[in-house]
Amino acid sequence: MRIFVDAMGGDNAPQAPVEGSIEALRRFPELEISLAGDLKQVEPLLTGCDDVRQRITLVDAPEVITNNESPVMGIRTKKNSAHVIGMLQVKAGEADGFVSCGSTGATLAGGMFRLGRVPGIERPALAPILPNGKRGALLIDCGANVDCKPEYLVQFGMMGDAYLRGVMGLDQPRVGLINIGAEEEKGNALVKATYPLMEKAPYRFVGNVEARDLLSDTADVLVCDGFCGNLVLKFMEGVAGTLMGIIKKELLADTRSKIGAALAKPGFRRVKHAMDYTEIGGAPLLGVQGAVVKGHGSSNGHAVASAIAQCVKMIEGQVPRKIEEMLARAEAAD
Repeated sequence: MRIFVDAMGGDNAPQAPVEGSIEALRRFPELEISLAGDLKQVEPLLTGCDDVRQRITLVDAPEVITNNESPVMGIRTKKNSAHVIGMLQVKAGEADGFVSCGSTGATLAGGMFRLGRVPGIERPALAPILPNGKRGALLIDCGANVDCKPEYLVQFGMMGDAYLRGVMGLDQPRVGLINIGAEEEKGNALVKATYPLMEKAPYRFVGNVEARDLLSDTADVLVCDGFCGNLVLKFMEGVAGTLMGIIKKELLADTRSKIGAALAKPGFRRVKHAMDYTEIGGAPLLGVQGAVVKGHGSSNGHAVASAIAQCVKMIEGQVPRKIEEMLARAEAAD
């Protein structure tokens, strides 16, 4: 198995992608990695990895599509970028998956225009895992499609179902529609029109899910448009950061609190681990013809390794094929 890794993507590139690639290679003995970027910056970082160096192939990709430029124009004009070279290698079968912590727009545009959509899929979507104290819930979409039609949301549910079946081994993932109320008649025009379509879809639809129940294990797949999903994701990140800061401040406020904190340290460490995005890695781009994972822009080496591990699971779970099968069942039912 070979995964193409963008070495120049993210706030901590190329250090983090190189470190993450080395960690992933040590975790997966059968894995090979194509590491793409400015070789003058990448090669000096490959020290102390003689045990896995032979499984790393360097790819010269000096151009970088940044967050400050048009993703579509970047994909069209920067042919020597990791996004373009990597997507084309996956399409040609020279690589099995693609991982980047760089521009989200470039990852989406590259997936659509260089790799191609799964036949029948209207819009690919980004789907991160939200921690809920158990196995987590898949949020789809989190920003790739800010304006949606009801048919898109129905397909998001199919893609989320296929991902959890293939990657997490769930037999019947519960699919919920994010809304302002649990009742069928609640919501805006989009969710009202989507609800009856999802009831007929070939997956286990559990109805509307209110914001307060997103992390209460009421659904395994949480469906919404990208505008709503991005708000949910960014708000959760902000709340988690603020809450951890308040807890740390109060636990160090006086001697009694410090003693209690010392006794509870193992528990706090487990909580931090459960909420740590670096353990999840990134968000899969579902609906394209290949395994693509978009890592967090601020990823460190361990987060990149987790994103690569997530890509490995997507490949092994044959997620694009399962999405095609789900679409076929839906067409047969119609």
